[in-house]
Amino acid sequence: MSGGSDGVVDVVVIGSGPVGTAVARELADRDLALRVLVLEAGQALGDPAGGHVKNIADAKERDRVLAGLATGPEPLPGGTPARPGTVLVGAPDMPNAAMSTNVGGMGAHWTAACPRPVDDEVPDCIDPAVLDEALTRAEELLAVTTHAFDRAPLTGAVQTVLGQLFDGPHRRPVGAMPVAVTVGEDGALHWTGPAIIAGDLWQRPNVELRTGTLARRILLDGDRATGVEVVDLASGERSAIEARAVVIAADAFRTPQLLHASGVRPAALGRYLTEHPQVMAASLLDEKYVPEGALVDVDLPRSSAAAPGGGAIVPVSGVSWVPYAADRPFHGQVMQMDASPMPLDPGTTVRPGQVVGLGWFCKKELSPDNRVWLDDDAVDEHGLPAIRIDYTLSDADQAAIEAAKAEIAAAAAALGRPLGEPFVMPSGSSLHYLGTTRMGTADDGTSVCDPTGRVWGTANLYVGGNNVVPTATACNPTLTAVAIGVLTARTLAASLATLDVSEGAHP
Repeated sequence: MSGGSDGVVDVVVIGSGPVGTAVARELADRDLALRVLVLEAGQALGDPAGGHVKNIADAKERDRVLAGLATGPEPLPGGTPARPGTVLVGAPDMPNAAMSTNVGGMGAHWTAACPRPVDDEVPDCIDPAVLDEALTRAEELLAVTTHAFDRAPLTGAVQTVLGQLFDGPHRRPVGAMPVAVTVGEDGALHWTGPAIIAGDLWQRPNVELRTGTLARRILLDGDRATGVEVVDLASGERSAIEARAVVIAADAFRTPQLLHASGVRPAALGRYLTEHPQVMAASLLDEKYVPEGALVDVDLPRSSAAAPGGGAIVPVSGVSWVPYAADRPFHGQVMQMDASPMPLDPGTTVRPGQVVGLGWFCKKELSPDNRVWLDDDAVDEHGLPAIRIDYTLSDADQAAIEAAKAEIAAAAAALGRPLGEPFVMPSGSSLHYLGTTRMGTADDGTSVCDPTGRVWGTANLYVGGNNVVPTATACNPTLTAVAIGVLTARTLAASLATLDVSEGAHP
């Protein structure tokens, strides 16, 4: 941004993840004159800023970059170590709850699955036609495709078997997973990070991405946000940035934390926390489904970020989708892997794509008692109120998990030889945390913001992210959250334009 001092900007966006970047991009596209400042507490992991770590070609360099990120608490009882690029929150009720602090946020590390919501997953407070168009725009920003794994062997067989089990009237058919991945001319995969969403955004004269800068408090004058108090994490220097509007897209934990620290505390703040209880299984595809003449080994381009045998997703993998439906309340993510997660019998021949990993996501029962709350008697490493989590699985959740275990076991058996028994991942493992600043149609204590993302009781303070999604979903929420962010940006741009007309254009 030209003259990138702590003067007045039009919009401060807090958080550079997929939603924060999408909001900034949509604002800048709508009005080239808008001065947009994006604040990020972390640093860029490479060039371009906000790129996906899987696109770092050299495995040692990728490991070095990930090792340079901050570490957090050790695994809690019942939990597992943090995934690369993330830090555990340290919440016993949700032991695998985690966050990312870097340019791109979790979008620099995600698996890039982008299914659309359907049936009761869809927020009913947004006009369906408006949401549909916004989802299409989100798919464009994220570069979503169903053709990234067209060359994967045996995928057709996997989808045929699963389709026979799960396809039905009024259900979307089993097929290729929509993923935010671009395929190069050589067949190599390029994973979408927020850098793809940004495009040339960070090179535009009226837009600035400021890293290493933590937002400590939203500055308020009555119902209006007037700016943000920030701290430079390298120097410790504090300053104030004046703004005509503020958008917080700092994840499902730190967005309510910042609102709470700023004295903005709607009754629903932090409540209705939800994610997807996750059941996993694996199977070795039966030989009867293997086409005659299928190769034991194939010479296909592999992602530069995955070495053969590592169990990672590569172009020979295939990622299939068993879509959620109201009468079958699970989202199935099926990945053909290049290595078995379980020991196989000596002499077992495994073709690429023959080991099938299955993940079933359940839709959790919503409850205001599942919540993020902020402890004013304790502080985190930045002096902000400490994040605490209350989270339990209800009887309905436990029943859904048991039903998912039975269904995924049947799917594994239909595909071939199950590799072990289905198992349930610790709470927080999905990394999809919804509801903590949920939208609603009325300021009635059950929501934090209106359907545009504007926080109740404020004129120009907005929130974005998975945390705004008000429904329980089984499908991955990123696409939906980006679509809602697009609508927030459009609403905000129109509001600022109206103010310009009434007050005189900004300089």
